[in-house]
Amino acid sequence: MPARKEVWDIVQHKSKVFADLSDKVWALPEINYEEFQSSAAHVEALTAEGFRINRDVADLPTAIMGEAGEGGPVIAILGEYDALPGLSQEAGIAEQRAVENGGHGHGCGHNLLGAGALLAAAAVKDYLQRKGLAGRIRYYGCPAEEGGSSKGFMVRAGVFDDVDIAISWHPAAFAGVNNPVSLACNEILFHFSGRASHAASSPHLGRSALDAVELMNVGVNYLREHMPPTARIHYAITDAGGVAPNVVQARATVRYLVRARSLPELNELVDRVKDVAKGAALMTGTTARNEIISGDANLVGNTLLETLMHENAMELGPPQFDDADRDTASKFQETFSAEEIKASYSRFGLKVRKGVALCDLIFPPESGDGLSVGSTDVGTVSWVVPTVQMRGATYAIGTPGHSWQLVAQGKLPAAHKGMTHAAKIMASTAIDLFADPALIVDARADHKERLEGTPFVNPIPDDVMPSLPAVRLS
Repeated sequence: MPARKEVWDIVQHKSKVFADLSDKVWALPEINYEEFQSSAAHVEALTAEGFRINRDVADLPTAIMGEAGEGGPVIAILGEYDALPGLSQEAGIAEQRAVENGGHGHGCGHNLLGAGALLAAAAVKDYLQRKGLAGRIRYYGCPAEEGGSSKGFMVRAGVFDDVDIAISWHPAAFAGVNNPVSLACNEILFHFSGRASHAASSPHLGRSALDAVELMNVGVNYLREHMPPTARIHYAITDAGGVAPNVVQARATVRYLVRARSLPELNELVDRVKDVAKGAALMTGTTARNEIISGDANLVGNTLLETLMHENAMELGPPQFDDADRDTASKFQETFSAEEIKASYSRFGLKVRKGVALCDLIFPPESGDGLSVGSTDVGTVSWVVPTVQMRGATYAIGTPGHSWQLVAQGKLPAAHKGMTHAAKIMASTAIDLFADPALIVDARADHKERLEGTPFVNPIPDDVMPSLPAVRLS
């Protein structure tokens, strides 16, 4: 279609500027709600493109929104820019080597995610202006996806209430429309309080909070046999009560991440985990207090939007990598296990192809094993706005998520090409919707029908506040 080709050309023309933005954010890895420099870089790019800008969206100091256009429907393109702790890594080398010991790194590719989403939004803005089309395109810069659930807080604040359609993407090994399956989740701190005593001379006077944590973990591990097979539970002891073994620990905290296939299933499983905590407290003579710190809903699909985005992807074709890109990716593949490469194919419902280092196809809709899924706060948005998401091929097949190898590939030419490819598909999907508002009506009808009889309950309770840093970082 001519309109698609025109917006793809706009994306390509702007791609260098946004590849530079991605690289800038890669070099400034900032974790949950500390993305002040990364957010500022996106504001600078929005300003240069002429967007109207809102800062501190939903009272989150690193959340931003840029809007362009007038009247008509509102289409949002969602971006992220948070990094992960402990994944510092030099760029471009297939060898683990930290830039800063203990430093952060973009191990999920959110430097690409935010820049690519903004690239798509900027191209749509230009197209709407050229054609004089009514409509508003919005870029939402969303912090703290990695466990901070910013989009859940943004949904709670109502910042998506007037949005008609939401579009997003995520870096991956393959390109295509995301299978709309993710796990709803809650992240919960369980605080146990006991009584300190001398562990040798008066152990009978003590009540060990650490014992309670350990018994809770044992209880939850027994619970695993009796929960749905698609559910997941993970934990980490964040406060063991001290380092002296001759003191009965009066305090201890364990952090749980509980995941399930749907919000109702999640709520039931969280209640069972809370009961295990109560039992552990009862057995140890301690008290237990739980504190929800974040939560994501599961993704809600939308057949019309997924079909439309897949049509755009097929017309564009796969990303165009060259021999140099493939040679570099092959060097990274040498650091992966055979199981990691097999899992990468399986996740997208594809058969393993030996000797293929980079994506050269568009994977089919509704592909994948349905098991290799995590959680995303995009899921919460999808309960209140019809949402579609794609995967963009930006790294070597087999690259483990949240790994030094993923960080190392974040500035390669292949990463930039994959980001630009995803931006083209997102931009032309948005243009199709602006050009034919009846598609938006149908997508919203699909969304309403899916949620009929299942009222949305935000997995973040109203009294839970985001874990913002105490001081704004410079």
